[in-house]
Amino acid sequence: MRSFALASALAAATMVHAGPTPTEPELPKRADSLPTVTASGNAFWAGDTRFYVRGIDYQPGGSSANTDPLADTTICKRDIEKFQQLGVNTVRVYSVDNSANHDECMQALSDAGIYLVLDVNNPQYSINRYKPAPSYNDVYLQSVFATIDEFAKYDNTLAFFSGNEVINDNPESVKSAPYVKATTRDMRQYIGSRGYRKIPVGYSAADVSSNRMQTAYYFNCGTDDERSDFFAFNDYSWCAPSSFEQSGWDQKVKNFTGYGLPIFLSEWGCITNSRDFEELSALMSDQMSSVYSGGLMYEYSREGNGYGIVELSGNSVKEDSEFASFQSALKKYPAPSGDGGFTKTTTSVACPTVDDIWDLDEWGPSNLPAIPEGAVKYMSEGAGSGPGLKGAGSQNAGGTSTGTASPGSGSVTATASGHNGSGRPAPPMDMSVFAIAGIVGAFTLVGTLLL
Repeated sequence: MRSFALASALAAATMVHAGPTPTEPELPKRADSLPTVTASGNAFWAGDTRFYVRGIDYQPGGSSANTDPLADTTICKRDIEKFQQLGVNTVRVYSVDNSANHDECMQALSDAGIYLVLDVNNPQYSINRYKPAPSYNDVYLQSVFATIDEFAKYDNTLAFFSGNEVINDNPESVKSAPYVKATTRDMRQYIGSRGYRKIPVGYSAADVSSNRMQTAYYFNCGTDDERSDFFAFNDYSWCAPSSFEQSGWDQKVKNFTGYGLPIFLSEWGCITNSRDFEELSALMSDQMSSVYSGGLMYEYSREGNGYGIVELSGNSVKEDSEFASFQSALKKYPAPSGDGGFTKTTTSVACPTVDDIWDLDEWGPSNLPAIPEGAVKYMSEGAGSGPGLKGAGSQNAGGTSTGTASPGSGSVTATASGHNGSGRPAPPMDMSVFAIAGIVGAFTLVGTLLL
């Protein structure tokens, strides 16, 4: 009888771990899907492994073309083959058609082991840096949220950018900062309210020496709902031949030490001289790994601006000499092993002081515009169909913000079942302690039955 009882008990213990409970069905998951990337401490993680962005910026046709390379399988599959040859793990796409289907191209990227960093804006739907108040409206946010809806379902969507170089070296552009930060807040709230996984949201900044640190601090100050999940900036200060010290990257690492969020370069790759991509020698080393999480080389295709490492013509791709140079540099400088000396805690910073350089108009150092009333319903109802790249546009098109947001107003108060829409994730947890506890429990059960 004891043998039968023991066998029954062990079978029952096994059944506990055999599958999901009837009330919490396990969601189907493709065997070949990539692990989702999360932001924790000042680093990114793919599961329990530190993740470094080793990528390339991808906008065939250039910014003026305003096309979506991920909606055309002929285009994306042509180029994904080249991405695999290079050995990149991430691509950045600057605009997409949020009314189109992206399943095939996103699956092709996933099959190639490649993640996507996506800008949610396009020339028709964006914040106007010089007239930000009327451009921050419910029509604009509907397009932003529709883009999130389209790409949140893909495990290889790494992150969203709420803006790109909206704040630049023109002092008047600084006045747009509260509206870009409000958009970041709204995006994070929408992701949580719709029950999506916590896809990181951040800003891609211009590398302007006069306001670089103010911009970085601004997007990491205030209440938790107002802060970004990461900070990125476009850096072209390393021009070959150069070095970690000569380029000034050593001082930037020093300045960003203790910042409290993941940082990566959303564009890099100076073309003043020939490019050898030796930036990777520092970017992938312990000189920077405790503060930076990699970067995206600008850019894939040559679009008349002197950058680019391939020339596109119809379905043909001609590799320039820099293609092989970048490929070689990626092989020569692999991602650092271990945790790279990351900081485990995510911390906020004080908002930068308003002055002649950092002039936020009536908003002051920390106030933000409230979400436009017409956009509030999207949090519970969803955004609906996106307008695509040929929509009427959002500039001066909808209801605008009518007041100042109260601190914490962007917090998620209700989410879909099984999702946590508030707070920030803890650093990756070692699950071995639970395995040990389970083994101890099983032996305790066996010992009791044998008495």
